[in-house]
Amino acid sequence: MSAALLTGQGLAVEFTARGGAIARALDGADVELAPGEIVALVGESGSGKTTLARTLLGLERPAAGEVRFDGQPLDYSIRGLRALRRRVQLVLQDPAGALNPRHTVYESVAEGLRIHDLVDRDPQGRTETELVAEALASAGLRPPERLFLRYPHELSGGQRQRVLVAGALAMGPDLLIADEPVSSLDASIRGEVLALLLKLRQELGLGVLVVTHDLGLAWNIADRIAVMYLGRVVESGPTEEVLARPRHPYTRALLSVVPEIDYMEPIVLRGEIPDPTRVPGGCRFHPRCPALADGSAAAAGVDDDCREATLPVLPADPSGHHVACHLATAHVLRGVNP
Repeated sequence: MSAALLTGQGLAVEFTARGGAIARALDGADVELAPGEIVALVGESGSGKTTLARTLLGLERPAAGEVRFDGQPLDYSIRGLRALRRRVQLVLQDPAGALNPRHTVYESVAEGLRIHDLVDRDPQGRTETELVAEALASAGLRPPERLFLRYPHELSGGQRQRVLVAGALAMGPDLLIADEPVSSLDASIRGEVLALLLKLRQELGLGVLVVTHDLGLAWNIADRIAVMYLGRVVESGPTEEVLARPRHPYTRALLSVVPEIDYMEPIVLRGEIPDPTRVPGGCRFHPRCPALADGSAAAAGVDDDCREATLPVLPADPSGHHVACHLATAHVLRGVNP
């Protein structure tokens, strides 16, 4: 695998909640993304995946840990962030809200080119119109000229999402960060957008970080997966390995409710993700853990550890299957297949 282009190590992000309490949105998270690789961040709402994506983009400055791009620590100056935004582009989940309703498709795609003055610096001497047309065509909107003067309300949901992708592609980025890229789309269009991301990886060598709550989506598109819970990655590794043989009870619960999975009984988790101002001790998942509730952890002799012993932060090592779970560790040590 190529050397990592974007990495985050030991990232912690804190916010001050009402009453002065400190909310730990990220509480030590490692992640890395190589050129041409698709990585999925999955988890429930409130797990920290969007905060992690924003931190990698420089939109949040970590209280601890470090983001590195192309081997160098992230430069948080205006100039440094401007350079990063040209090479790492964000594709938002709601195209209806992300696109200015008063801007035509042409203006929406050309906006980034103008902000970063990319037309005058284009090595091939292409005009703004040519760059906009090429970006729209790469996003699957052909012939692009027919869309130049249309407004967002005149487009379908899938077309609006492709316009957002085209705006990102116009910048000539190395990486895309796609936050729930198909959550607002009809099922019939979701596959088209996912196929587009795979095509961009194949034809342009783009890396993609996909933020999603949908493990089915991750299974169809990602090379690697990182499962997040309450500000930390609790399981990570090659997608086929993690989702075919999930070792963390949380991953199993998420996977059990994927509609395409018919060989697992649905696992209903108790309650909601805890308040990030009061992260539970021990394993942060233990108040909702089915293995602790059904006695599996006690049978393995790790129930006290689950409640009291803190687990280490998982490394961002793409070569293996990693899990932060006392029960999974006990099974491995005893040679038991969980």
